[in-house]
Amino acid sequence: MHSLPHDHTGARIKRLRLERHLTQRALADLSQVPYGTLTKVEQGVTAASPYVIGSVARALRVEVATVTGQPYAAELRADELDVLIRPIREALDLYDLGSDPLLSPRPHQLIADDSEALLTAVRAGEIKKAATVVPGLVEEATTAAHAAPSRERWLLLASLYRTSYDVASKLGYPDLATIALARMDWAAQCGSDAIVGGTVRYMRALTYLRSGDYRTGQRLIDLGLRTLEQAAAGRERSVVTGQLHLGAAVMAGRSKASARAEDHLVEAERIAAETGEAVSVHWLAFGPTNAAVHRVSVYAELDEYGVAAETGARVRIPAGWPASRRSHHHAEMARAQLWTGQLEESFRSLLAARKAAPQQARYHQTVRETYSALEAARRQLPDSFLSYGSWLSA
Repeated sequence: MHSLPHDHTGARIKRLRLERHLTQRALADLSQVPYGTLTKVEQGVTAASPYVIGSVARALRVEVATVTGQPYAAELRADELDVLIRPIREALDLYDLGSDPLLSPRPHQLIADDSEALLTAVRAGEIKKAATVVPGLVEEATTAAHAAPSRERWLLLASLYRTSYDVASKLGYPDLATIALARMDWAAQCGSDAIVGGTVRYMRALTYLRSGDYRTGQRLIDLGLRTLEQAAAGRERSVVTGQLHLGAAVMAGRSKASARAEDHLVEAERIAAETGEAVSVHWLAFGPTNAAVHRVSVYAELDEYGVAAETGARVRIPAGWPASRRSHHHAEMARAQLWTGQLEESFRSLLAARKAAPQQARYHQTVRETYSALEAARRQLPDSFLSYGSWLSA
C-alpha cells in the first residue's frame, strides 16, 4: 500500500502525454529527455528531476505546476494554509491605488522591524507565520509609501513583496510568485535602487529555471549583472553579484552546459572568499557555504550524482546558517544519494530536510519526488519510512 497518492508526477506525465496522443518515444524526442528515463519516471521507478519536469512541461506546453500537481491542496487545507493565499493576492493588487483613507500606518521603523522579522521567519522555515502576517503589512506599507513617498518606504514595500514571493513560491503558487516579483520590481524602481533591482532579476531568473526556459533565465541573469553595475561598489553589490553567478551556474548545469556552469561557480567562489559569510545581506545566504552547496546542486543537474553526493558529504554547514537553505541542501543530497543507490542515506537526508524546516520540506518538490522513488524500494528502509510518507500527505 502506498503512503503517497498514486497520482505521482510520472502518472501525471503519462496522463498528459496520452491526452495529446503522444507515444513515449515522441515525448522523449520533443522534450529531449532520454527515453529510458521517461519510461521509468512514468512508472514511478525513477524520481522526476527538475530538468525532466521542466523539459516535459515545455514540450507539452503546460505549466510546471500542472506536471507536479502543485499546489498540494489537501496538505494546504490540513495545515490551514490555503485560506492565507487569497489575502496575499488581494494585498498585492492594491499597489497602484494610493493611500487607503481608512488606514493609519505606524511609524516607518515599526513596520520595518516587522518586515525584517518576516524575512527571518522565512529563512527559519516558518512559512505559516509569514503567510499570516504579510498581507496586513503589505497594505500598511503601501499606504505609507503613497502617503509620504521616500526611498526608504518604497524599499520597505519591496521587501514585503519579496516575502510574498517567498511564501507563494514555497507553497507552490507560481502565478502569485510572479505577481509578487512584478510588484517588487515596481517598488524597487520607485525607490531607485539598483541592488534591489538586481535581486529581482535573480529571482525572476529562478522562475524561468523552474519552468525549463534556461535561455530567458540566463538573459535575466545578464540583465541583473548589468543592473548591478549602476550600484556603488561594496560588499552589498558583491553579494548580489555572487548570488547571480550561483543562479547562473545552476541554470547552466540544468541545460547541461558544464563548462559555463564551472565558470560561474569559480567566479562566485572568488567573490565569496572576499565577502565571507553574508547570510543577512538581502537574505540571500551568500558566502563560501552557499557556493559549496550550489556546487553540489550543479553536479546533480549535470547528472553527476556520485560526485554530487561525495562533494555534499564534505560540506560543513556553520551554526546559524538559515534553516530553509539547510533543508534545501539536504533535499538535494537525498536526490543525489537516491540516484547512486544509497537508499538509507537518501532517507536520512530527507529526515534531515524535515528536521531543519518542516513546513518547507512538506511542500518541497524534490523531497516529494525523492520519497516517491524511494517508495519502490521501501523494503530496504526502516519502518519510519512509511510514517514520513504519511506526514507528507496528511
